[in-house]
Amino acid sequence: MSTFHGLEMAKRALYAQQSALYTTGHNISNANTEGYTRQRVNFETLTAYPSGSRNRPQIPGQIGQGAQAGSVERIRDSFLDLQFRAENSKTGYWETMSSSLYRMESLLNEPSESGLANTMDKFWQSLQDLSVNPENSGARSVVTERGLAVADTFNYLRQNLQKMQDDTSNQIDVTIKDANSLLSQINRINNQIKEIEPHGYLANDLYDERDRLIDELSSIVNIKVHRVESSESALDIAGGLTKIELINDNGTSYSPEITLLSPGEEPNYLEIDPATNTVTIGDTTNVVLPSGSLKALIDVHGGTPQEDIVSYGLLIQELDKMAETLTAKFNEQHNNGRDLNNQAGLDFFQYTNGVMTVNNDIVKDPKLLAASADGTAGNGDNALKLAEVFDTSFSDNPAIGNGTSVKSFYEGLIGSLGVSAQEANRMADNTAVLRSQVEEQRMSVSSVSLDEEMTNMIKFQHAYNAAARSMTAMDEILDRIINNMGLVGR
Repeated sequence: MSTFHGLEMAKRALYAQQSALYTTGHNISNANTEGYTRQRVNFETLTAYPSGSRNRPQIPGQIGQGAQAGSVERIRDSFLDLQFRAENSKTGYWETMSSSLYRMESLLNEPSESGLANTMDKFWQSLQDLSVNPENSGARSVVTERGLAVADTFNYLRQNLQKMQDDTSNQIDVTIKDANSLLSQINRINNQIKEIEPHGYLANDLYDERDRLIDELSSIVNIKVHRVESSESALDIAGGLTKIELINDNGTSYSPEITLLSPGEEPNYLEIDPATNTVTIGDTTNVVLPSGSLKALIDVHGGTPQEDIVSYGLLIQELDKMAETLTAKFNEQHNNGRDLNNQAGLDFFQYTNGVMTVNNDIVKDPKLLAASADGTAGNGDNALKLAEVFDTSFSDNPAIGNGTSVKSFYEGLIGSLGVSAQEANRMADNTAVLRSQVEEQRMSVSSVSLDEEMTNMIKFQHAYNAAARSMTAMDEILDRIINNMGLVGR
């Protein structure tokens, strides 16, 4: 054994504790860095002296040679990462759905003084007033103005729903670009890690950035992450490369498997057909996404309306049905009446390409309102029947459903929207709570605790001081041997 063995062991101890202090300082510096995972130094005991061999010295046992800093490792739980990303995908879906349904509710604004239901009620009341005073020019003018209000309110709702649907289409495009950008960034980090790990290093900060990007991607689509070794020479605890797969809500793979990213290959980017909102990933077309914000945007856009999902497309479709039915039934009844000129009633409403208007001839001359049932000026029976159109359940009503009135159809539409919005809000709250719980568990493992780091700093500082004191003791021993021994006889 070397005479300076003690000095070498103390030196190694200084280096080891110093690297632990550096890592503690790195943790403290990144205490508020998004996505940062705390790190620790793994100390390794060096092989004792002497090692087993035929020519080993005969001493009463092995003597330790101290410790060294073996590796700097991230403290992370992969199972909690898996749970968080699954909940993050569900939360992304329901939060996006809740926000979109809230916009729909705010637009329709029911019940309120300015909603379509109240506007139709006022039109209905004006027709009842006209039935009592069919010759009154003021009552006739009120009917035409209230009819215009119904048409204007409908047009306002439909145009704004169409605008919101177009905005959602743009948002889908932006979300697709975000997802593809995240895949590109993760792929670049994979390539960087592939150059580092074979040399025996751990790319901890790159792992953190990659995990942060994967977390973002998990809010857009439901994914599963697989670890792939970068090389045979990489450390066992190395993070490796990342393979990303699209999975179902229950965590199972698609058949065949849909891979978003494979190490060493270009990512399979997401593409969408704006006409049908169908998603293509690589060679797989018509991909049905299980959850995530992209799935919510596609659902709420409703390019192809589905009865079980309240969407902009479905609302526009249902309002069109209601407007077509109201126009047809109201005009049919108005045609059966007689105006003040004892002429058959003209079409009152006109509905073309999603735009409702009131006959301009009637607007200019309210005398053309066919309030009379028999041509008598003082008769208002037809005005009363016109008022009943809103509440009448017609048997030949395929557009909105046989046996359904215009009023009940609209009330049902508002009710469905309210129930869907309530359910979306409830699910958004529930999934956010679950995600928050998993995130707190993950942070309790991976995030930086300043109290713990300060404690570690004191521990490593004292260990460093003790190693320095050991070196001083060895220096005194050597000084005694070299400078103060062998003086006898001089």
